[in-house]
Order: sequence, then structure tokens, then C-alpha cells
Amino acid sequence: MNLYKQSLLALAVTAGLSNQVFAQSWWEKAASIFTQTTEESQADTVSGNSQQLAVEEIAQAFKQALKIGSEKVVSQLGTTDGFNADPQVHIPLPAELEKVKALLGKVGMASLADDLELKLNRAAEAATPKAKALFIQAIQEMSFNDARAIYEGEKDSATQYFKQKMSTQLSAEMKPIIDQTIAEVGAVQALDKLMGEYKDIPFVSSVKTNISDHVVNKGMEGIFHYIAKEEAAIRENPSEQTTALLKKVFGL
Repeated sequence: MNLYKQSLLALAVTAGLSNQVFAQSWWEKAASIFTQTTEESQADTVSGNSQQLAVEEIAQAFKQALKIGSEKVVSQLGTTDGFNADPQVHIPLPAELEKVKALLGKVGMASLADDLELKLNRAAEAATPKAKALFIQAIQEMSFNDARAIYEGEKDSATQYFKQKMSTQLSAEMKPIIDQTIAEVGAVQALDKLMGEYKDIPFVSSVKTNISDHVVNKGMEGIFHYIAKEEAAIRENPSEQTTALLKKVFGL
């Protein structure tokens, strides 16, 4: 390796280490501010006021970052092929129907199952925008203690917070949209046709499934999958993920 290549490699390694240290330092800085004791803050009135301002700004900036991240996820998944064309969140057929697809594939009719699978993903895409208002509500309701717990918690603490706050209502909000979309895109008819052909195969066992509940559950899994990725991005590189307020707080 010549001297030029060695220099480039050294710069790349240094840059990587710098980014890693930077990510750790900004997060640790926020965490340390959150965990300051009341006695330390009250020791100096001016310092205490300054500390309180920093805490409030950090909490507000973090909430803004989560809002931006959640809106990005909803926009990404709540569009045509948001689920269907993404292998990380693509909704497969329910497990009960996979064996149906396998058997029909042997007689050249796997396309019936593929058509149903596409329609299930379309239903999830149609229902995802309902999540936007719920994310905003959950963020607005995030208290100081919630924000501190997220900073001091695991790497997916914000995602778990959203799951706890939103899952029941999100499921209730998505289900009627999914039911309606399943009907509109012909998923019920596609399922009936699929099962009709399946039942014509001799000696097959009966199959029961609830495609609506399946889409609701898988749709929510997909949304929270990407929320976790957005949270990781906020923790690792705030300068690209967050708002001017967070840049101000940490001097990014």
C-alpha cells in the first residue's frame, strides 16, 4: 500500500472514530443534564436557571426530532408500495395460507396467492396515515420524566414508549380502514377464489384465517420497525436527523 492510500485509510478511520465519539458525546451530554440532582441545580440560582433551560430545550428538541422521524415513517409506508416493495416490512400471507399457496403452486395457480398478498399490502398502505395523529399526540403527552427515562433507557426506549402509548388506539384506528380497503381492492374475493381452488384439491385439510387482523398486526410491526430505525438515527447522528433547536442545544 502506497503512502497516499495509507493516508486515505487513516483519514477514514479517524473520521469514523470521530463520528462515533461525537454521537456518544452528544447523547451523554443530554443524559448528564437530565440526571443532575436538584441540590446541584439549587446551589447556584443562575446556574440552576440555566440548567433548567437546557433541560427544557433538550426535551423539546428531542420531541421535535421524534415528530419529524415519525412523520417520515408514515409518509414512507403510507404510499403505494410502501409495504409491498419493501422486503423489511412486506406483509406475507398468513402462515395458514402459505401451505395453500405451496399446494396451488404445484398446479400452476400460485398467482392467486400472489394477488391476495399484494392486496393485503395495499390495505396496510392505505391505513398507515392514521398513525400520524397518534404519534403527534403521544409526543405532545411526553412528560419530562418520560423524556428522561428515554435518555437513560435502552436504545429503543422511545419506540417502546410509542408502542405502550399507541398500540391499542392505533390498532382500533387502522382496522376499519383495512377492512374497507380489503373490500375495495377485492381481497375478500381473492381469498374466496384462492380457497375455492384449494378445496378442489383432494385430501387437503381445512384452513381458517383472519386476514384483517393479520394486516393490522403486520402493519403495526412495520411502522414500529422503522420508528426504531429513526430513533437509532437520532441517537447516532443528530445533525442529520433533528431540528435547529437540537443543533442549538448541542452546538452542532
